[in-house]
Amino acid sequence: MLKKIFFLFLLFTFCNCFSQYNIEHSVYFDTDVFSLTKTEKTRLQKFLNSINKEDVLKIKIFGFCDDIGASNYNLKLSQNRADAIKNIFDEVSFHYEKIVNVDGKGELLLNIIDEKDPSVIRSLNRRVDIIISYPEKNKKSEKTVVEKEKKMVLENILFITGYSYLTIGSKIVLEDLANKLKNETFSFIIQGHVCCTEGKLDAIDRKTNKRNLSIARAKYVYDFFLEKGINKSRMKYEGMAHRFPLGGSEDKDRRVEILIIND
Repeated sequence: MLKKIFFLFLLFTFCNCFSQYNIEHSVYFDTDVFSLTKTEKTRLQKFLNSINKEDVLKIKIFGFCDDIGASNYNLKLSQNRADAIKNIFDEVSFHYEKIVNVDGKGELLLNIIDEKDPSVIRSLNRRVDIIISYPEKNKKSEKTVVEKEKKMVLENILFITGYSYLTIGSKIVLEDLANKLKNETFSFIIQGHVCCTEGKLDAIDRKTNKRNLSIARAKYVYDFFLEKGINKSRMKYEGMAHRFPLGGSEDKDRRVEILIIND
C-alpha cells in the first residue's frame, strides 16, 4: 500500500514537472510603485543566496498589480515591477542569461484567494513571482529519504510568505494529490512547517496575527482534503514550527508533509 502511494505521488510529480522542478519566490510592493522596499530587497537577496546556483535551466519573472487604477496603467506598472526584479538578478550576477520571461501581467482580481478583507488581497496582488527551474535529477536523494521515513514532502505545494494561502499553481497540484489519496486507506498526519524562526517558535500568521502559522498551513491542507472527500477519521494535523529545517532555500521550509501512521 505504501509503495503504491509513493509510486503514484512520484509519478505525478515527474509528469507534472516534465523532468524538472521549480523553486518559487514572490516579492511584494507598496501601492503604485515599482521600487523595492529595503525589506523585500533583502528577502530576495537572501533567497538567491540560499538556493542552488548550479544547473539552473531557466528563470521566469512575472509582475502583477492590484485592481485599483486603469488597465493600461496597471499593465505598465506590472511590467516595471518585473523589470526591477530582472535588474536585481543582474546586480547579484545570478544567471541573468537564463531569464526567459520578464512579463507584466497587469492586475489581479479580488477573488484570487479566500480572504474577506480587500486590503489584504490587494497587498498580496502587488507582487512579482519568480520561478527558477532545475533538472529533476537533483531531487533523487531527497525522494529516497522521504520513502525511508514513510513521509511525503508535498513538493510544489507552495505558500505565500506569512500566510496559509497557497499559490495558484499549488492548488492544482494539491487537488490531484487529494484525488489519489481518496483511493487509499492508510491514516496520516499533516505536518505544517515554516521558515525563519528559532526551533519551536512558530511564525506569525499575518491574517490573524497569531503565532501559529505552521498549524494554519497544516489545517488548510486538512480542510482542503476534507472538502475533496477524504474521511476525517484518516487525518490529523499539527504544526512543527521550524524544528525540522531542510536547509538551502527558505522556500523549502514553507512546506507541508504527510506522515504515514499506518498502512
